[in-house]
Amino acid sequence: MDDHALVRAGIRALLEKLAGVTVLGEASDGREALALLRELRPDVVLSDIAMQGIGGLVLTTQICREHPEVKVLVLSMHANEEYVVHALRAGAAGYLLKDAVVDELELALAAIGRGEIYLSPAISRQVLRTYLSGPIGTAAPANPLTPRQRETLRMIAEGKNTKEIAHQMGLSAKTVETHRAQLMERLGIHEVAGLVKYALRTGVIE
Repeated sequence: MDDHALVRAGIRALLEKLAGVTVLGEASDGREALALLRELRPDVVLSDIAMQGIGGLVLTTQICREHPEVKVLVLSMHANEEYVVHALRAGAAGYLLKDAVVDELELALAAIGRGEIYLSPAISRQVLRTYLSGPIGTAAPANPLTPRQRETLRMIAEGKNTKEIAHQMGLSAKTVETHRAQLMERLGIHEVAGLVKYALRTGVIE
């Protein structure tokens, strides 16, 4: 599942060449994926982490909660350990970087089929162990954000872009960018990965 048609076509072509793999369907966003999931009942879902509408992390959480028998393999361009940890905590069975070689996709699917967790070799396992062994719900200071900034943060953490946030909040894109800049300045966090981590730690998203 990816919101880019050419990317989906490429992944589908690769999957169809793998022995024992049958592609049941493809979706351009999270809502379409959930609808197809209920209808097709696949064993594995491949999902991008950043999509329009329902973000990949939120989608993974929903799939794992509503369809625990389905394994989710997250595809991402981000090797940042924060993204990886968030994906695993959401219930993902694997995390594969988009620049991986073709054979790695087959290895990932095979590992997930055996009930294992698969991580691209480029991801630091030591750093992951450090993150995963730490407390998930550490105490946080009082939320310094306004309700509007907090809502903006939630949507950013869910993977929504400026245009989508503006549409849902009934604001202009320029106003959303202002909220984004202000919340980053107030939190002292200037990258999306850090915002996602903060949102998870403070309960803005699950």
